[in-house]
Amino acid sequence: MKLASLKEGGRDGTLIVVSRDLTRAVRVTDIARTLQAALEDWSNAAPRLNRVSGLLHDAGKAQTLNGEEVFALDAAALAAPLPRAYEFVDGSAYLPHVERVRRARGAQVPESFYSDPLMYQATSAGFLGPRDPVRVTSEDYGIDLEAEVVVITDDVPMAVSPAQAQAHIQLIGLVNDVSLRNLIPGELAKGFGFLQSKPRSALSPVFVTPDELGDAWKDCKVHLPMRTWINGQWLGEADCGVDMQFDFARLVAHAAKTRPLSAGTIVGSGTIANEDTGKGASCLAEQRTVETLRDGKPSTPFLKFGDTLRIEITAADGHSIFGAIEQVVQPAKGGR
Repeated sequence: MKLASLKEGGRDGTLIVVSRDLTRAVRVTDIARTLQAALEDWSNAAPRLNRVSGLLHDAGKAQTLNGEEVFALDAAALAAPLPRAYEFVDGSAYLPHVERVRRARGAQVPESFYSDPLMYQATSAGFLGPRDPVRVTSEDYGIDLEAEVVVITDDVPMAVSPAQAQAHIQLIGLVNDVSLRNLIPGELAKGFGFLQSKPRSALSPVFVTPDELGDAWKDCKVHLPMRTWINGQWLGEADCGVDMQFDFARLVAHAAKTRPLSAGTIVGSGTIANEDTGKGASCLAEQRTVETLRDGKPSTPFLKFGDTLRIEITAADGHSIFGAIEQVVQPAKGGR
């Protein structure tokens, strides 16, 4: 099934079930008002939501379902599926990306990176909707997109094994993990991680249950290309299932090593990247690194105000699985 949230009903939105072709949707407030509420009661809510999904699929052009209006889906009316989350922990599971970035600045990759996942505590107090603009105070910050896959968990006990963690992965989605590249070196030099260099990220229009991916969900990885565009120009289509050093079960278990994870925790893959640079890039920093290694300096600029970006994963038959994240970069004017 596919789930989304409307920009109504308060900060946490209103939960809806979305048709598999992303054209229609129906409110399900009798089951759960928000996706967070559904995740906190997942064993009870999921079968009921799945039943609605099946009815929506079979209903054809019916105008009502269980007494609720069936309406045309408008991505602009959507909040992030989880407008805010208790936790967002982001990994860096694609080591070709890590290796290239470090090689470009003359640094080696520590051996531990190949056996122990990299992860940081990301911004979770608010997520942008799939059509919300990326607002940044200054272009000088080095505005970048990062196209990633995320999984969403129910309650995860502390110290679970990867095999146990797999059973707690309930939903899958996409994120544009916005980064301000020119602020990162100064922050990391302090030895205390990201803060100002990581503003709010945007989530895909819908989250889906793993079964929606069919054979493309295997070994706790998404085996499909991540397609990205800047101003309508192709940036890349790196395969999410290739060169992923740590699968999502391993990432969830890593995050839960010393603490339980609350229902609604979002766990990110990190920027999708392949050893084969012919697949392009999922972020501008990756593209600039390839150019630096090849030409001695980067030629692709970071994002400017007015630039547009698009992030999407399509199935083998061409249909969009999560819907597309489509955003424009705008100057911030303060406020939330």
